[in-house]
Amino acid sequence: MARQFVLRRDPAEAVVNYRIEYRDELNPQQFAAATAAGGPILVVAGAGTGKTRTLVYRLAYLVESGVAPEHIALLTFTRRASREMLARASGLLDGRCQRVHGGTFHSFCLGVLRRHASRIGFPNNFTILDSSDSSDVIDVLRGRLELNKLDRFPKKRTIQSMFSSVVNRDTPLHQILEDDYPQFVPHARDLEILFRHFEKFKQDHGLMDYDDLLRRTIEMFAEAPDVHKLVAGNCEHVLVDEYQDTNRLQAKLVKAFSSVHGNVMAVGDDAQSIYRFRGADFRNILAFPEEFPGTRVQKLEHNYRSTQRILDLANHVITQARHKFDKELFTERGVGDLPALVTAPDDRYESRFVCQMILDLREQNIPLKDIAVLFRSGFNSYDLEMELNRRNIPFVKYGGLKLSEAAHVKDVVAHIRILENPQDAISWNRVLQLLEGIGPKTAGQIVAWILESGDDPLQLREKPWSPKYAESLTALFNLLRSLNGGKKTLGQQVESVLKYYGPVLKRVYYEDYPKRERDLEHLISVVESFTDRATMLSSLALDPIELSALDVDPLTEDEAPLVLSTIHSAKGLEFKAVFIIQALEGVLPSSYSVKSNEEVDEELRLFYVAVTRAADHLFVTYPSVKYRRYQGQFLTSPSRFVADVPQALLEPWSLVDETTVGLLPEAGS
Repeated sequence: MARQFVLRRDPAEAVVNYRIEYRDELNPQQFAAATAAGGPILVVAGAGTGKTRTLVYRLAYLVESGVAPEHIALLTFTRRASREMLARASGLLDGRCQRVHGGTFHSFCLGVLRRHASRIGFPNNFTILDSSDSSDVIDVLRGRLELNKLDRFPKKRTIQSMFSSVVNRDTPLHQILEDDYPQFVPHARDLEILFRHFEKFKQDHGLMDYDDLLRRTIEMFAEAPDVHKLVAGNCEHVLVDEYQDTNRLQAKLVKAFSSVHGNVMAVGDDAQSIYRFRGADFRNILAFPEEFPGTRVQKLEHNYRSTQRILDLANHVITQARHKFDKELFTERGVGDLPALVTAPDDRYESRFVCQMILDLREQNIPLKDIAVLFRSGFNSYDLEMELNRRNIPFVKYGGLKLSEAAHVKDVVAHIRILENPQDAISWNRVLQLLEGIGPKTAGQIVAWILESGDDPLQLREKPWSPKYAESLTALFNLLRSLNGGKKTLGQQVESVLKYYGPVLKRVYYEDYPKRERDLEHLISVVESFTDRATMLSSLALDPIELSALDVDPLTEDEAPLVLSTIHSAKGLEFKAVFIIQALEGVLPSSYSVKSNEEVDEELRLFYVAVTRAADHLFVTYPSVKYRRYQGQFLTSPSRFVADVPQALLEPWSLVDETTVGLLPEAGS
């Protein structure tokens, strides 16, 4: 008897008894996107229109239609977003969606490289460098090449940003210099040499930075077509969240992952592309229909967050963008209050107005945690912070240091990285310089000896170093050897490192070591969720934890503080009331971001993102007079984004004396 081979039907053609009533759970636009047939689909999802809900139901629909969860790739920009989507989709079905391959571009590529990195000359246990680590490598190489002796040569972090832009934007270094760093064009030749040494150093020492995870995956697909076919063959459907934030490499990866089956759904909003400084290219989403022939463009315009008057302002603002997908946000939440454009006499009056209005809103039963003050740059809120402190209004400010970027945490992690990759020269260099009396030169000599002395540096018995370092170096090697046998759990390994590191912490960071000790206690709690070193190190590198939250005392739900945030950090959040402060020309848009139409458009999209964070109340404020050192007082101009908005969309308020401060118009007035 001939063997039967059953062809799986396309989901659109399959006859399935669905557990989920998709038409009842989704609005018509969401339903069309979630249940669309295969092929390339671009979902242009306006702010607050339920794009996450649509993606969740899309996942469930594909699985219910017969697609194996293991053959679906969900690419998001944070692992938290991926976990939440998969958890929600699994809750709709029977847990099968947890088997979907979900994660960030970087984590997805890391998984591929951990299996196949040897095909491009890297060990499969390569070390991942964060931006700070990369800067340290650059600093070492800059010293070796004696480039640090050149006049006005860029600093290590600036160079790291340059090199990152070269990779993320897929653009030659000379073009990056001309566009973003014209002051360093005279050093172009030396920077090219440094870049080549940087690339060689990483290859020689089994190191990859964030950008390499993407670039090396694309490189491997080109050099090993069998690996590309294997990976893409397992991606029967590719779903991409926040496509407007992808860089050129990520756009190439989406095309590579979906090249076998051709089923790709990208969800995003061109009007919320605000991360150009990170390498994001809004042109990716605009060019999607051209890159994927046969693309069907679907829109989500039904907003569930804001009142109609706030959406009317947002719709008006985004019409000023030069390149965009046309869409019109609407809601069924009601008309609501007109957004207010508040002109204050000066910075002090602006801060007093915001504080008084916050107190008034709280009296109207709006908790502080549901109120946000947004601004273009961190320093824009300094005056307001002083006024909030004077009035004892608790607040938290977002945009702080990451846990894994703190110096003392990096010290501890460096010891663990050596255990995982004994050839990690940068970690050796950091660990050695923690020892008393050992500086960069001596550390460099010891590192060279360690790496040239055998495959397992931790087992070396000879001691060619000076007797004055013998005791501290012996203690370090004894620690590392004791942890290298695999008998201790990951938590026990970190505890041992912390015990050894305690005296070092107090000596190196003597001014504030108690606070740093609390951070290390938090590190322990993070480590306890992992079972092995490789996974923990990858997680710290790919998904850094906010350190700023550690400085906030635990609060009950009723005591949660007011939110102060840069607009960039507030993307994806929503609040009942929003204040956009310092809405001035030269601030929003920034005077540094008006050299081209593309930059002005990005600043416009930034303002649009700020407006669409508000659900019920929106206040745009600016001082009419500011003070500048050596210049004194000067008159300001409101942001070009609000200067000519019709009063029917943005109601002007003027603070003429204290009796007007904090007066909230009656609803509907």
